[in-house]
Amino acid sequence: MHIIVRLFSEITIKSAPVRKRFIKQLRNNLRDLLRPVDSSVRVSRDWEKLDIMAPSDDPELIQKVSQVLANTPGIAHFSLVHQYPLGDQHDVFEKTMLHWKEALADKTFCVRVKRAGSHDFTSTDLERYVGGGLNQHTEAAGVRLKNPDVTVQLEVKDDQLYVVEARRQGLGGFPIGTQDSVLSLISGGFDSTVSSYLTIKRGLRTHYCFFNLGGREHELGVKEVAFYLWNKFGASHKVRFVTVPFEEVVGEILKNVKNSHMGVVLKRMMLRAAEQVAEQMEIQALVTGESVAQVSSQTLTNLSVIDKVTDTLVLRPLITMDKNDIIDISRRIGTEEFAAAMPEYCGVISKKPTTAAKMADVLEQEDNFDFSVLERAVQERRLQTIDQIMADAEQSHVELEILEQLPDTAVVVDIRHPDEVEQSPLKLPAGQDVLCIPFYSLSSKAASLKEGGPHYLYCDKGIMSRLHAGHLADEGYQVGVYRP
Repeated sequence: MHIIVRLFSEITIKSAPVRKRFIKQLRNNLRDLLRPVDSSVRVSRDWEKLDIMAPSDDPELIQKVSQVLANTPGIAHFSLVHQYPLGDQHDVFEKTMLHWKEALADKTFCVRVKRAGSHDFTSTDLERYVGGGLNQHTEAAGVRLKNPDVTVQLEVKDDQLYVVEARRQGLGGFPIGTQDSVLSLISGGFDSTVSSYLTIKRGLRTHYCFFNLGGREHELGVKEVAFYLWNKFGASHKVRFVTVPFEEVVGEILKNVKNSHMGVVLKRMMLRAAEQVAEQMEIQALVTGESVAQVSSQTLTNLSVIDKVTDTLVLRPLITMDKNDIIDISRRIGTEEFAAAMPEYCGVISKKPTTAAKMADVLEQEDNFDFSVLERAVQERRLQTIDQIMADAEQSHVELEILEQLPDTAVVVDIRHPDEVEQSPLKLPAGQDVLCIPFYSLSSKAASLKEGGPHYLYCDKGIMSRLHAGHLADEGYQVGVYRP
């Protein structure tokens, strides 16, 4: 297996030292991410690309490697290629037909050649020769230079030929580790998850800060989505998750702040607390999911008043996005179902919130606030690594049965995200039943697990399956974990 990884365009225009540093970081990130997939996979770099080599063309291995590459910041696109010593034009045609003959059946096509080095033919010459040969010796529907069904891509570099079998788009952005760290204020909804994803994509090491306004279920849900974002897009670098207990802060606001100003004051209290957390973690910027005028606290006037509470830089990646655009990104990255099912709780809902808060009025309201409550909340915060939050969350009072081999009557519940199920379906012995219930839907569909069984939850790494099996077991369900 040989995969060529192309760099995000903004990396290629950096100065030589910066470009070299970015490429090296991306190589190191991929080595760390691919090592658990297959320790024999090798990643090497040169000035314009990365090369990924493995001794096997096993489709399952290629699929797993491709999933890592598609979700790693810093990659423009990557291609699965077959490398050969460069022969004459007829030899190039024969090598190309070997890999493309079946794929061209009943399809229009064109050939595109990218060439570097000194040769006795031009790129156009080779395109015409190979294209003509494929048109004559395959069942293709013909050559079409504009909008063909299939584009056959070849690369020639010096004395090497690369026949591109497939090309996939990457995330773009910068490799994680090339930029500073940020602290994302995450609630688990559409906005905060998408804003966190965008900072990860830009190469920012994104830590998480959650303000618990009341409810263990909400906290678990937010921890799950934070783990999902990190595990899918940012797992090359460890990050931390901070939980700040904010129930008493909400209670103090409800008692002592005028109804119309509660939302603005709550946001200012969150920024005050987040500023202290970020300072102690040596993080220079906060991230929020606010978008102009989406809710009353997000008018420009109110955002200005909110920002004045802190000297820390506040980044708002979604500031000019429409809600539909945000939901579209959420759907694409796999967090839409999380957000839609998130059991959010908010104890501060104004009946007639102000859209134009005045600083003098806000300060007057905050004069009535007991700031020792806020200080206590910050002191009682809990800081965990992203791995620890799932280890803690999966603790159960019931001992779980974890099996590698299933009894004949067992039913496996595949709780992975639907995208993961589609990309890598679970293979079980003939006759073994599988239910696909994404983990974010388990709470609403748990009743179905009372019928038949026994039921064993499955996910790729076993973390989410143990977490949810533990919760269901605590509630009296007869469940275990399947770990083949």
